[in-house]
Amino acid sequence: METYLGIDLGGTKLLIGELDNNGNILKYKKYTSGFFSQQSALAVIKESLDNYIQTVGWTENIPVAMGVGLIGRVDPDNGIWLQIDPARTQPIPLAKELSDIYDIPCRIDNDVKSATRAERYFGFGQISKNFIYINAGTGIAAGFVVNGRQIRGSHFNAGEVGHTQVGVNVGIQCGCGRIDCVEKIASSIGFDACARLLKDRYETQLSISDNPEDRVSVKDIFTLYEKDDPLCVHLVENASQALANLIMNLVRVSDPDTVVLGGGLVSDGFLHTKIIEKLNQTTIRFVKNGVVITKLNPVFIGLLGAGAVAMNV
Repeated sequence: METYLGIDLGGTKLLIGELDNNGNILKYKKYTSGFFSQQSALAVIKESLDNYIQTVGWTENIPVAMGVGLIGRVDPDNGIWLQIDPARTQPIPLAKELSDIYDIPCRIDNDVKSATRAERYFGFGQISKNFIYINAGTGIAAGFVVNGRQIRGSHFNAGEVGHTQVGVNVGIQCGCGRIDCVEKIASSIGFDACARLLKDRYETQLSISDNPEDRVSVKDIFTLYEKDDPLCVHLVENASQALANLIMNLVRVSDPDTVVLGGGLVSDGFLHTKIIEKLNQTTIRFVKNGVVITKLNPVFIGLLGAGAVAMNV
């Protein structure tokens, strides 16, 4: 049986697993990643993969190929991890380095573009050649599939839609230099930033730590929203309107028949319902398959994406 190794490197965790051609996860193990540079990430991947091989091992034979999903800009054609963010830019030939170490062909891609590959191969891509995959989690980004092909752009930066303004005015500064980017309103880092900015303007029972590294709980915000907590109601209404506006803007760009939502922020369906209520039906009239939550397991979509990268689909 041919299998593929997937490595999903996120901001806080590293997931390694072995998959078959149909996207069935045969084995997997989770590791902590923590804050990293590109060079230190190689060490984290190597240490974790060595442990995986020793403690979990292969299902049968050595995997045919490995795929890695990474945050930041990635040149998948040349296997180069270009940057994590503007402050962490140190291009490295990660695919070659891993391939040389483990003697397994290696391919790499951006994490959301990898998840879009998973959606294209294992998910809604089975019924659509024109869809948008929007990942709303720690940050916000999107993957565009047009006529069956994934859009990447001239600098492999297509889909960074979190850094667009969507008509929801909070007055919050984004690290990219703009004000009121949707990522600073409707992602988990956005909920935290907005809660801190607005906490003195609205009454709230929400626990907000003085330590900026201790983010507010989005789950608590959703719970308090149901109890009509003024701050939490404001945060949820802003976020759902921002995401609805983002969807409507993107629909006008690529004319999809399907919009797929993924990521931890929307996977439980709470925000999805509120987003749907705010969509203008004329704007989305050609989205015949709807604005839907991915059918792929949100815990493993990154790993499935890394597997799809390994398969080069």
